[in-house]
Amino acid sequence: MTLELERYQQQLADIRARIEEAGRALDLDRLREELRECEEEMAAPDAWNDVDRAQKVNARIKTLSGKIGAYEQFLRQADDIQAMIELSDAESDDAFLTDIAAETQALAEKTEELHISTLLRGEYDACNCILSIHAGAGGTEAQDWAEMLYRMYSMYADKHACTTRLLDDQPGDEAGIKSVTLEISGENVYGYLKAEKGVHRLVRISPFDSSARRHTSFASVDAAPILENEGEFPINTEDLRIDTYRAGGAGGQHVNRTDSAVRITHIPTGIVVQCQNERSQLQNRETAMRMLRAKLAEQKERESAEKMASIKGEMKKIEWGSQIRSYVFHPYSMVKDHRTGFEVGSTDAVMNGGLDGFIHAFLKQS
Repeated sequence: MTLELERYQQQLADIRARIEEAGRALDLDRLREELRECEEEMAAPDAWNDVDRAQKVNARIKTLSGKIGAYEQFLRQADDIQAMIELSDAESDDAFLTDIAAETQALAEKTEELHISTLLRGEYDACNCILSIHAGAGGTEAQDWAEMLYRMYSMYADKHACTTRLLDDQPGDEAGIKSVTLEISGENVYGYLKAEKGVHRLVRISPFDSSARRHTSFASVDAAPILENEGEFPINTEDLRIDTYRAGGAGGQHVNRTDSAVRITHIPTGIVVQCQNERSQLQNRETAMRMLRAKLAEQKERESAEKMASIKGEMKKIEWGSQIRSYVFHPYSMVKDHRTGFEVGSTDAVMNGGLDGFIHAFLKQS
């Protein structure tokens, strides 16, 4: 066997060990048992009597099948590459080397993604996510930055086959947005997007400055898990103040004509949520309650993280308001995460939804 084939053989052995390690972390026997139970439940004659339950079980079957299938597919791909290596060695034919290199690299990248998914072990990591973006001080410049982040996360969702739904938005005075809240649905969405909580800083030549001076702008991003079962986080209605008002901005024929928008204040914590993009006050209220439950769950998770940090004696701040990332458009191009040190030289790639490197680095460090 040539030295090059030996190198690929060793690389493949490392990849296979990594796949098997991920399989142990996923506890595949448990996943297979859960899949069997879900499939039995859906095979029952009365399975669709409760439509909501049936839809959730079907979604869980899809998730479990995807995880198990990915693991088994990666092992098959490793076997295929091994066969290519052995064939190339037996025939002393280097024609396979290009294919072996490409297949090995592709499998290594997929295995890394599988490994990252095993790091999502938080209580709410599998949940869908409510993502909120708020412009910081700075008027139009900051509001434009908030809209740029909104586009970035929308493109990230598209790249990962997630669906987005606009819940609330406040347009900027001249351009951009003051704030926006959207629901993002997909596999382990909250587990990934929790990495984005914090303040995001932009440095660029402002398109709104006639003197073409460099400006620094800030926007805050928050992520909260959506709890599908209301019983997971009961809320005492006596703790709520509910206000209605006329929705602003673009909308359907019912928007702006009635007091359909809803704002809910959770008095004990001071958390405020609002929704105006549904068609009726009742729908806005129901959505706002889901948003509030998500915010309360996120607060509980954050308090737990702070407690663990205190026990471990960590000196760094773990708080929503910490500046986490800088996006520099001028005088050079770079996006750097201050928590992990991970950085990318192409701002265009990041602003087009290329966030995986930052998120993966955060999950590995957490």
